[in-house]
Amino acid sequence: MNLKQLTYFVAVAEERHFGRAAERLNMAQPPLSRQIKQLEDELGAVLFNRGRSSISLTQAGERLFERSRSILRQIEELKHEMRRLGQGAEGRLRIGFVGSSTYGILPNIVKSFRANFPEICLSLIPLNNHLLRRTLIRREIDVAFARPALKDAEFVTRKLMEEPLALAAPDTLPTSSSRSVDLREIVDRDVILYPEYPRPTYADFVLEKCAEQGIEIPNRVFTMDLQTALSLVAIGEGVCVVPASVGSTQRNGIKYLRIVPELGVTELSLNYRLDEQSVHVQNFVKIAQNVARKTI
Repeated sequence: MNLKQLTYFVAVAEERHFGRAAERLNMAQPPLSRQIKQLEDELGAVLFNRGRSSISLTQAGERLFERSRSILRQIEELKHEMRRLGQGAEGRLRIGFVGSSTYGILPNIVKSFRANFPEICLSLIPLNNHLLRRTLIRREIDVAFARPALKDAEFVTRKLMEEPLALAAPDTLPTSSSRSVDLREIVDRDVILYPEYPRPTYADFVLEKCAEQGIEIPNRVFTMDLQTALSLVAIGEGVCVVPASVGSTQRNGIKYLRIVPELGVTELSLNYRLDEQSVHVQNFVKIAQNVARKTI
C-alpha cells in the first residue's frame, strides 16, 4: 500500500464512481481499477460493493476511507510546514550575544527580523566570546554577536560596526572636563575589567589598548560581565572602559566620558558556521547587515 493507491482509493470513495474518479485523477479507468484491485488483494479485504450502475463502500472500505483521508490531510499539512520552513516563514533561531551588543544595534536587528518574520521563534542567549565560540561549534546556537569576532576557520564573520571606547565612571568622579577624560587622570583608580576568564577576553583587549598608549593599569578589578561591572561603577568601586554605545542608556550613579586621546575602537561582528544552510540564518544576516548599514 502506498500514497498513490490511497489517493486513488479516496477519489473513488468520494465519487462513488470509477469513471468520474478516473477523470478527476486525469487517468484512464482501467489502470485505476487495477490499482484498486491490487490494493484490495494486498489488504485481503474487499473495499467496494460493485453494482452495475453504482458502487458503495464495504465496512472495510468505510474504515480505510476514514483513515486515508486523515493520513492524506496530515501529509498535506506536513508538506505545508516543510515548505514554510524551507522558505523561512516559520521555525526557530537561536541567537548568542555579548552583553554590550544590547546597547548598540542588536535590539534594532531583532525588532526588524521579528517584523519581517513574526512566526520565527527567537531564543536570545547572553554569552561571552569563549562560550559563543563553543556553543556555535556545538550547534547549540545559530548565530553569534561577538566583540570583536570569533576566530575559527569554520566560521563566517560579518563586521557590523565599529565604535570608539569610552569610560564609564561614577558620577562623583572629579575630572578636568565634564564630557571627556584622559586616562592618565584616573590611573590611580581601580579599573574594572570583564570578563575575568577564560582569557584572552575583552579585558585583555582593553589592557592591550592602554599599553599601546603607555598607560599602565596597576589597580585591576575583574568581574564576570558588563552588567556587574556597571553596577560596581555605579556604587563608586571604580571605572570601566566600555564601547561608546553603552552610554546610550543612562544609569543612575554613572557618567560616560569620551576618552582623549582616543584609546581605540571596538568592532561588533555577526558570526555563523561556514556550513550553515538554514534560510533563517541567511535572512537574519541580511537584515542585520541592512540595519548596520543604516546605522553607520
